[in-house]
Amino acid sequence: MIDKATVQKITDTADIVEVVSDYVHLIKRGRNYVGLCPFHNEKTPSFSVNSVRNFCYCFSCKKGGSPVNFIMEKEGLSYHDALLHLAQKYGIKVEEKELSEDERRQLNERESLLLANEWASKKMEKALRDTEEGRAVGLQYLYQRGVTDEAIKKFRLGYNLDNGHSLYDDAKLEGMDLNSLAEVGVLGQSQKTPGAYYDRFRGRVIFPVLNPSGKVVALGGRDLKGGMAKYINSPESSIYKKSNELYGIFQAKGEIAKQDNCFLVEGYMDVIGMWQSGMENVVASSGTALTDGQIAMIHRFTNNITLIYDGDAAGIKASLRGIDMLLAHKMNVKVLLLPDGHDPDSFAREHTPEQFREYVQKHATDIIRFKAQVLLKDVGNDPQKRVAAIESVVSSLAHIPDKVKRNVYVQECSRILGVREEVIEGAVEKSRSDVVERQMRQRQTDEINRLDQQETNPQPDVSKQLRPTKGREIVEMYPYYPFERNIVFQCVRYGIMDFCEAEFEDGSLDMLSVAEYVAEEIQEDNIWFSFPAFAKTFNRILDLKEDFLNDNVAFNANLEKEKKEMLKVGYDEIASRDLNMEEIRRAERLLEDRVNEELAQRRFEFARYYVEQKLSSHHDDDVRRTVTEAMHEEQPLSNIYIRNNPVSERKMEIDRMRMLVPRGVLEWKNEMLNQMIRAKMKQLDSMIGRASHEEEQKILMETQALMEKRGQLGKVMGDRTIGKKIK
Repeated sequence: MIDKATVQKITDTADIVEVVSDYVHLIKRGRNYVGLCPFHNEKTPSFSVNSVRNFCYCFSCKKGGSPVNFIMEKEGLSYHDALLHLAQKYGIKVEEKELSEDERRQLNERESLLLANEWASKKMEKALRDTEEGRAVGLQYLYQRGVTDEAIKKFRLGYNLDNGHSLYDDAKLEGMDLNSLAEVGVLGQSQKTPGAYYDRFRGRVIFPVLNPSGKVVALGGRDLKGGMAKYINSPESSIYKKSNELYGIFQAKGEIAKQDNCFLVEGYMDVIGMWQSGMENVVASSGTALTDGQIAMIHRFTNNITLIYDGDAAGIKASLRGIDMLLAHKMNVKVLLLPDGHDPDSFAREHTPEQFREYVQKHATDIIRFKAQVLLKDVGNDPQKRVAAIESVVSSLAHIPDKVKRNVYVQECSRILGVREEVIEGAVEKSRSDVVERQMRQRQTDEINRLDQQETNPQPDVSKQLRPTKGREIVEMYPYYPFERNIVFQCVRYGIMDFCEAEFEDGSLDMLSVAEYVAEEIQEDNIWFSFPAFAKTFNRILDLKEDFLNDNVAFNANLEKEKKEMLKVGYDEIASRDLNMEEIRRAERLLEDRVNEELAQRRFEFARYYVEQKLSSHHDDDVRRTVTEAMHEEQPLSNIYIRNNPVSERKMEIDRMRMLVPRGVLEWKNEMLNQMIRAKMKQLDSMIGRASHEEEQKILMETQALMEKRGQLGKVMGDRTIGKKIK
């Protein structure tokens, strides 16, 4: 773990222009910088970097954020590892001491399991090289398969001694948590002798599975003795979901991004064989059918994927799995079938990298064209088989989100299938509606599962972070979502700035920040944020008040020092000029006005961007993503008369804040009244003919009272009520 002071030092030091410049050639344009987006292919720069806000954003693919968020996105790193990446860049010392037994027990489950896997992997790497059995059995097998020492080191291959207890003995000796080692499958527990452990991977060559940040999340063991199970793998756990991992992604991610293409194969040795031949942008699904999680991981580094399979019937069948998911993820997909008798490993070993690339270029086929040709190959004159083949192709086309791309494929498939273009187009559009509906239902189910999981596990599930773009189903689950979102976004932008003066019971006056004003207003009507991410973010904004007051004192003290220095330099420059007294006084007034304006602008920017800069690198994924979204969505002031006029721009932004924040609160309250009125009306309808007159009248009067309150609220809707009395 990194202590808070060091985290703060890293986030304060990291400069977004310097960080992004490691990946993008930036050109200064006004106060900002622009360049080609590092997250997607483009010819016209749409990636903007704002040095004042320490923030970057692509107006096309919508990616970006703080330096920490940028590194997480670009390198595929966790929050912790992104901090370490930046610390290394800026030479900030991060001490990560060896953990004691007590400290290990205090680690959360995920950290304990990662520690167990890393420990076991290192032990088995060492056993492969430093033991007689490891060299004679494990290393000899790898050499026979053509694996080089370089690849053994790169992929951290290892060997588990065949005595059945070598790891167990070392674990006991070194005080490792045996339960964690058992949970990740390094140790097995005897059914005959309760409490007895044994080495589960004994006598096997080990293939560690690393996540994109280089953490060992699982192990695969290859049998060398002809046992029933050729391979055994780690069981699923809180750190390992097989459907979300790809073998080789850590080693391949840089080359995937560089080549803008990913080769997908099936097994460990396929990856290693291709890597050794120079085809380093390769990963494996490790024998599983391709999943959404695996596709999403590849998509973080490229939009292009080439599936490589054996040329036999099994390979052809495998190549057709996962097509619809790949297309739904907006991937450009090609498939390559190797000559009979070859898998990627054997083909790579028998050909030079240049020959392999040439073969790929000549034989890789667009996936839709490939599917259509394969399915039509065996239909013969059977009309039912032909219809089934066409329907299968139509189903795949319906998973392509982009309409233009769908239409291009419709034209191509019309030619291949021998069916009129308008017929295929109509079938595709009908199927598309069904696909969209299923996807929406699935997203809603996923979100319900996420929330259920969140109730039992407070750690956020990053892969299923809810996004506003999900639309209708979110509002169904959280009726006040749009109003809460509007308010929390305004608080991200202005939350710490002064908003209005408040009078307390003792007669004292104090200034409320925007966030404090919102809190007072909504609590007055017993309202709070129902959406979990917004509630957490708003609470963090409220917590910043004391930090801001302390930081503001130091900031203003530094500004005063700068002011004196700027004035001194300016006065000396004026004195060096040949001016009369009136000209000197005029020049000094202009100097003082210019300096005061510059410092006023910097004070405004300090308060205006304080929440963003503090929380855009927050360790909580929900908070950081909410803040980043708010920064992404913000629309700049566009009035012509404020252009290049900081005073007018400042005034306009403050006026906008004083208008939008109260209006947002009032709209939220108004919608709550609307919901309550609708509920009362529904209750009243259900009571007709079933309840007494008195009960009906009671509900009717409550409904009328709510309507009157709504009417009163409507009269002040949009007013800027900036005076408040605290009870």
